[in-house]
Amino acid sequence: MSKIAIDYTPAYEQGGGIGRYVRELVAALSLQDTETAYRLFVAGASLNQLPAPIGSNFAWCPTRITPKWFARIWQRAHLPLPVETFTGSVNLYHATDFVLPPTRAKTRTLLTVHDLSFVRVPEAASPNLKTYLDVVVPRSVHRADCVLADSQATKDDLIDLYQVSPEKIIVLLSGVDARFKPISGDTLTHVRKKYGLGDAQYVLSVGTVQPRKNYVRLIQAISQLRAQGHDLHLVIAGGRGWLEDPIYAAVASQKMEAYVHLIGFADEADLPALYSAAACFAFPSLYEGFGLPILEAMGCGTPVVTSDKSSLPEVAGDAALIIDPYQVDDLADAIRQLVNDSTLRQTLIGKGHQRAKTFTWEKSARHLRQIYTDLL
Repeated sequence: MSKIAIDYTPAYEQGGGIGRYVRELVAALSLQDTETAYRLFVAGASLNQLPAPIGSNFAWCPTRITPKWFARIWQRAHLPLPVETFTGSVNLYHATDFVLPPTRAKTRTLLTVHDLSFVRVPEAASPNLKTYLDVVVPRSVHRADCVLADSQATKDDLIDLYQVSPEKIIVLLSGVDARFKPISGDTLTHVRKKYGLGDAQYVLSVGTVQPRKNYVRLIQAISQLRAQGHDLHLVIAGGRGWLEDPIYAAVASQKMEAYVHLIGFADEADLPALYSAAACFAFPSLYEGFGLPILEAMGCGTPVVTSDKSSLPEVAGDAALIIDPYQVDDLADAIRQLVNDSTLRQTLIGKGHQRAKTFTWEKSARHLRQIYTDLL
């Protein structure tokens, strides 16, 4: 029986983003494969902090050593402590979050690189993190036997920026959970009340409060629309990130304190209702490795405006309005169209629903299982 270790640390540590990606992918994998012996490596945890294993062929491999200490041990001090010290002997190790730890010589390695935003949009990256990633990511990429990219755009970046052989990179697309569907009735009322939104007509955006999400221009666009007589609010669902001071400053300078709702990290269970209650979903990011919130909004029947950068046109297809995220006027005009033009709204809602259905975690997990098989 093959033994495969997967780094589950992001799923344990992070609510959204990469954490959700790993959680959803492993959960779908557990339904696809009941034969392979999977070891889920979790840094910074003990066994009593973890739930029951998700399947009889899945076992936790936790350690109290934190991810920060592993970065020091493995990437800065270069101590050759193999990850199998914690997972036991395995045939394949899947690093899910940019960085590959030391492994034994016979262990096959798979590395997921979600994006290269810290290279493409360096001004939006945390300086300390960028300095670290600029060293460890290319080193990990070239060491790995195979690299998974979240999108064709990320694959193209790996080839262009790191000169990786195209044959070494496989695109593994994400999925949309079936719970992202139109929500109505009392659930909407409850969620609106929970986050203090009242009856406001709002534009929703989802993602960590940080420069790459382009929230300053989004705030300016909503301010512009309000000045034109559109009674719109902006709801930003995302935890605090880095370099976020200009975002809060933009709220104050535009005098938008009463109309911009920074609700923090929203409970995952509330996201379908937050999407469903929105007049539209705005995702004018400067760079994304995939852009899952676009598909979640589409699944909930909410029309979408997004950016023409990186993977976003690839994910959105013809089911969203695509704009230059650096042009505030274009962003404002697209939001105005989605709010006011009922024919356009219905067209995009219909296209979005069909688009979201083509991305499933079941399909992603089947593809991942085949990749594992091919590597072993």
